[in-house]
Order: sequence, then C-alpha cells, then structure tokens
Amino acid sequence: MDIQKILAGVDCECGKHHSCDIKKISIKRGACNDLIELCRDYNKILIVADENTYKASKKGVENALSNKNIKRVIFSGDSVVIPNEESVERVREELDGIEIIVGIGSGVMQDLCKYVAHFAKIPYIIVATAPSMDGYASTGAAMILKGMKETVSASLPMAILADTEVLKDAPMEMIKAGYGDIIGKISALCDWKLSRVVNDEYFCQYIYDITYSMIDRVRETAEGLLKRDENSIGALMEALIVVGVMMSFATTSRPASGSEHHLSHFFEITGIIENTEYLPHGIDVALSTVITASLRSELLNISFDKPVYVMPRDEYEATMKRVYGPIYKECISLQDRIGNYKKDRISVYKAKENEIKEILREASDSKKILEMLSLAKLDMSYFDKTYTEDKIKTAIRYAKDLKDRYTVLWMYYDLLGI
Repeated sequence: MDIQKILAGVDCECGKHHSCDIKKISIKRGACNDLIELCRDYNKILIVADENTYKASKKGVENALSNKNIKRVIFSGDSVVIPNEESVERVREELDGIEIIVGIGSGVMQDLCKYVAHFAKIPYIIVATAPSMDGYASTGAAMILKGMKETVSASLPMAILADTEVLKDAPMEMIKAGYGDIIGKISALCDWKLSRVVNDEYFCQYIYDITYSMIDRVRETAEGLLKRDENSIGALMEALIVVGVMMSFATTSRPASGSEHHLSHFFEITGIIENTEYLPHGIDVALSTVITASLRSELLNISFDKPVYVMPRDEYEATMKRVYGPIYKECISLQDRIGNYKKDRISVYKAKENEIKEILREASDSKKILEMLSLAKLDMSYFDKTYTEDKIKTAIRYAKDLKDRYTVLWMYYDLLGI
C-alpha cells in the first residue's frame, strides 16, 4: 500500500476533503537514518523515551543526530509510564530553547510527545519501537488527566520512523497487542454505524472501507508475527499507521475506537486507581471485542419495545463512587453535561429496529473473532487470569460512563437495563 499517496488526500463522497499533514512515514530497515535530513534545520533537540525504548533505538537515533545539541528525558523502564500531569511536566521542564522533540517508543511515549509538542507549538518526530497500537498517525493524544482517560486533540507528528529490525525484536506481547488492536476495529466500526443510525452522527464509507480492509490484511500476517518475520511486522506497522491516518481524516478516533476501547480504558483506569494488574491496551481491546460481540448477539435476540428499568439518581451516584472512587464525580459530570441518561433513544430503537439489527449482525460473531485472535495465540485465558467475572460485568455496565461516545454499551444498558 502506498501510504504517501493516501496522505496526499482525497475529495471524498462524504463531502469532505480528507488529508493528513505528515511529512514522512518510513517503515524499513535503517529508518532512523531519515532523521539526518528531517532534522537538518534543527540544532537543539529533545529526545524523550523510557530506558527500554531508548535502548532499542539508541544507536540509530544518536548516530543520526550526532552533530546536534541534544537534551534527553529518559523515564524509568522498571514500571509503566503513565501519560499524566507529572510526566508532562517532566518533559516541559526541559523545553527551554528546544526546536524539535524526537520521541522514541510506542503508545505512551508518542502520546506524551504529541501532547507536549502541540501545546509548546514545536514539531515532533516519533521513532517507533513496537507495532503495538494505532495512534502514531492520529491527531488524538490518549492522556490520563485528573485521573480520567481523555483523548486530547493534538498535532500530527512531522514524521513517523519505524525500523523493522527494531520492531521485530519488540516484546511479543506488544506485537500481539498491535494485532489485537486491529482486530478490535470490527467492534469500533460497528459502533460507528450504530451511532450514524441512532444519533445521525457523521459517517464516511471511504474511511470505513479502508479501515476494515486493514483487518483482513493483518489477519494474514498472524503466523509471520509469531515468527517475528520482518515483512509481517512491517505489514502490521503499516496497517496501524493507515488506521491512524483514517482517524486523522475523520478528525476523530471514531473509526478505530468504540465499546471495545471503553472496556479497555475501564480496566486501565480502575487498575491504576486500585493498583491492580491490567493487560496491555491492544490485548485488552482484542479480548474486549469478543465481549462486545456477545453483547450484540444478546441484543439480536430481544424485541426493542420493552420498558427499561432506570437506576434512581442516588443509587447511580453511590454506585459510581464505588466503581470509580476518586474520579467518580468527573464521570458523573461528563454524563450530566452530555445528557446521555436523559436522551430518549428507545423511540429510535423501535423505529429503526430492523436497520439496527442488521448492523449488529455484522460484528456479533464472537466465535469468528476468537478464531482470528487464536491465529496470534490470543485467547480469553488472558482475561481469566487478570480480571474477575464481577469486574468484567461491572465494566460492561459502567465503562460507557468514562466517555462521551455512543456505543453498543449504551444500547445494552438502554434495552436490557443492566
């Protein structure tokens, strides 16, 4: 696939001109060498990484920038770096005189660099060290601010450099996470279609089709990924970047993030609050896709004309406090502001039941999803070892309250009252 051609943009039938202002995307051996030309006009450069990602790409990055004035922020590699206010401030403290940021890493590092660079109004380049997630080319920075998982609109990278020799040596768990993140689009794309019907939300068939094609493409790489085959790794990385470009085209993460991501965010946020284990994002997303498929199957087997139990306000607030602890007021405030609990969606469900059920069928086959995940040796045992049955049920019920986005989780609540 010619990513540079996609970046050039298209006048779409949806009525928008889609474009993505990234100067260069390089997925190849020795991609770090492209820093020489990309940073030709910059002298004062800040490198941001953690100890593990810095070690993975130190040689290539440092050699390419050997004649530059370099400062470094290297986070500890002993624990997961959280993209919160503390991490942001640590990077900001080193910005004096800096002309460009070069981030080394994957999810957290690129979100952190994207966020800081945007508000500092300076360019940044991300040197990828793992094909683990789809946010490299998106405009959203997934941050944890005031304890809440929040996607902040931010700047695109000037360039994305992905050395396949480095990527193939990433932890296998992160490679599986990237594969799982792509499979999760089955759920996200279905949710986007649902919201178009239920809420008349903007929808683009071109973006939908390109994103969905990445699922089929990546599924064919599974065997090669497990063998750390460089071509398969490169194909996965390309798919992840293409999906990020599609998010930029849509100016929202909607094509790539729905109910499966909300469940993943629930496990991450509550894990941080409770100091309990949670899975890597892409693996959580992949296995949550199996769960959301089962919810769609349940919805296909009920009539949309039944009355629904609505939890009293005092019970709702008490439950939210129990589930979300220190951030429960922020969750309640978010939903109050949007008015999700006051909207009459039932009348829409009744009027459009046939159309809605047709959309639900597209992503309701949990057996098929499990088969795709098993190709990369991903199965529900990951969930069983990490989360209790009660926690998964709580996630199904309350993950929706973390976000302002309509997904099948709201439909499940609306029609089943659970």
